[in-house]
Amino acid sequence: MKKSVCLSLLAIFSLQLAVQAQAQEAPDPCGPASVLKDGYANNVAEDSRCFELRFYTAEPAVNGKGGVDDLHQRFRERQQALLTQHGAELIGYWQRLDNPNTIVWLLAFRDRAHRDEVFRTFRADPEWVALREKYNVPVNRELFFMSATDYSAIK
Repeated sequence: MKKSVCLSLLAIFSLQLAVQAQAQEAPDPCGPASVLKDGYANNVAEDSRCFELRFYTAEPAVNGKGGVDDLHQRFRERQQALLTQHGAELIGYWQRLDNPNTIVWLLAFRDRAHRDEVFRTFRADPEWVALREKYNVPVNRELFFMSATDYSAIK
């Protein structure tokens, strides 16, 4: 009896760990209401794209290398074009006024799967690898995934 209780508890514990691991690996939902699970789809537009809001806070420059100015130059020089080439829609870029070392940018994709494919191919692009090496700027990234509400002007 005790052995079967222990085995049952062990099985329950293993199942809980598996569910937690799967939840941690699951990407944040994003996109039209039809691809979202219940609870996420409420009030989301059926024609919403997947929006990704990114905050990049650059580490200060060291001996004139790195820093937010190099990060801006990386975007200017080729990063925007490469992202577009790989399928991202670039909505806009902003300079935070309360923290000038932070660039805020907004991208749009058809859905989360499209977003993941765009970044997979972008990161493998030799031009991106060379650009990242040329402007090696350590950043702290914050990413937010969003779907447009059914009453949003931008979808």
